[in-house]
Amino acid sequence: MQNSVVMMAETKPVPRVGVVLFVLKGNSVLLGRRRSSIGDSTFALPGGHLEFGESFEECGARELKEETGLEMGKADFLTVTNNLFLEEPKPAHYVTIFLRAVLADPNQVPQNLEPNKCHGWDWYDWDNLPQPLFWPLEKMVRSGFNPFPSECVLGLDGQ
Repeated sequence: MQNSVVMMAETKPVPRVGVVLFVLKGNSVLLGRRRSSIGDSTFALPGGHLEFGESFEECGARELKEETGLEMGKADFLTVTNNLFLEEPKPAHYVTIFLRAVLADPNQVPQNLEPNKCHGWDWYDWDNLPQPLFWPLEKMVRSGFNPFPSECVLGLDGQ
């Protein structure tokens, strides 16, 4: 027993996989203010850990429902990021899958179903986001990332 405890203590931390949703409504995105050891009191997107056997879309739908009570409609893969949280009390490494999603019913209202993890959810205009943003989101915004679909997709002939 003692050997297994020693082996566990010497095990290196491993990256975790997170799935995060840009839930869009008009020109707004759904954000919540975090209550967490990582990024406490910053505004972040809904999401969480990928569970064994889940697709990205299944994870996103489950996390959105658990956190906000909202039913996810269509979702599309946007990008993936590799985030190291080395300055935190408990260093972490996350590979984060970002999805763009819309609600199954656009008239749904977000609820705060995990008040121990979030101060609450609301819609924020993409051009006037609240501060401070959770640093991975802040980095994306500053880089010019835009989660909204382009209005017009040109064909190969430019039309």
